[in-house]
Amino acid sequence: MPRPRSRRPLQGPHPLAVALGLLAAAACSPAGDANGETAAATSATTRSQTPQPGNVRPGIEVLLSDSLALVRGRRAGLITNHTGRDRSGTPSIDLLADHPEVELVALFSPEHGIRGSAEAGVRVEGGVDERTGLPIHSLYGETRAPTTEMLDGIDVLLFDIQDVGTRYYTYLSTMALAMEAAGKHGIPFVVLDRPNPIGGDPVHGNILDPAFSSFVGLYPIPMRHGLTAGEFARMAVGEFGVEVDLSVAALDGWSRTMPYDDTGIPWIAPSPNMPSVESALHYPGTCLFEGTPISVGRGTDIAFQQLGAPWLDGEALAARLNALGVHDASFIPVRFTPSSPGDGKFGGTEVGGVRLESAGPDYDPTLAALALLVEIKAMSGDQWSWRIGHFNRLAGTDELRAALDAGATYAELARGWGDGLEDYLARRAEYLLYR
Repeated sequence: MPRPRSRRPLQGPHPLAVALGLLAAAACSPAGDANGETAAATSATTRSQTPQPGNVRPGIEVLLSDSLALVRGRRAGLITNHTGRDRSGTPSIDLLADHPEVELVALFSPEHGIRGSAEAGVRVEGGVDERTGLPIHSLYGETRAPTTEMLDGIDVLLFDIQDVGTRYYTYLSTMALAMEAAGKHGIPFVVLDRPNPIGGDPVHGNILDPAFSSFVGLYPIPMRHGLTAGEFARMAVGEFGVEVDLSVAALDGWSRTMPYDDTGIPWIAPSPNMPSVESALHYPGTCLFEGTPISVGRGTDIAFQQLGAPWLDGEALAARLNALGVHDASFIPVRFTPSSPGDGKFGGTEVGGVRLESAGPDYDPTLAALALLVEIKAMSGDQWSWRIGHFNRLAGTDELRAALDAGATYAELARGWGDGLEDYLARRAEYLLYR
């Protein structure tokens, strides 16, 4: 499959990049097109073989076995956390630090910290890695992008973090801002790719309005974007004005429809409240409730799979929701008690609500969320409130909140919900690395 051709970006650099002074100025490498190189040995293998369950090699393994030229003899910085590991569980930090042909000189930590233990939104501090003695620069503290000082002495910047396939999960925002900073300083950027755990084919939700660009949604893409990190990076370069010398160490043996359990890559919770692929599946919809008074199950074992509040009758709510006929979605009444929830919602208090289940292959978590918003808001009465700014950022628009306040029904909201997805899919096609 040839590399995608260079295209004029449909949108200039996002407002957050402007605010951080990260307008990319460096041109893309003359060795590759504006969408970046793909590790040739691996991409050819990935596309020519039928993927077999349990045989997917993540980008870190591909880099060190097939594409070492991308880092050989260069001083490398690594943006990573606890999910950056090979299939045996060895951290990418150690694999790179111990490799005789790689000089790892600095580490960069995203939201939740390099060990993934910090709660959402909690400031992450820098430090020193105990095993290697390398400096750890925080990208979720005073800055969200690498500074000139942080990049001093770095010849190539790597990214190895497991994403969950949703627009408002911040790891890909960290990657995009780091790409801009690397481009500004003439530093090549390499994505060590990992699977999209909720699939590379399904694309769901509304398209973000660029006026609502933020760290929880930089670009006009849908809530469930259907991209791997490497594909997202290629699209950022080709569509959204990021200028950097980009390479992708592509997954070997992954297909877009492969269930994560079939990859052979152990699941490691990317953040404290993303315990499973099941939680990741519902997250593109249920995360919207972070902008409401409703618990998303933080402080339980199945965060983002259930919603609740002390005033909700789960039996009545489930009956109302199931009567709407949301395709391939099932709502089950539950009661649960959050324990020390990071969002501060109802800690130690039993709440009523519903648990979501995917009842078929066409389950759309964002449509399920529309139904939930309509019915829970109606049942909450005076208990309902908005965290207006946060909800609008997550929704990527203020129109959804306005429609709900105006009394829109589920059918009315769903009617135009997929507007723009066909255009997105056409644009996305150029940047896909996997069948």
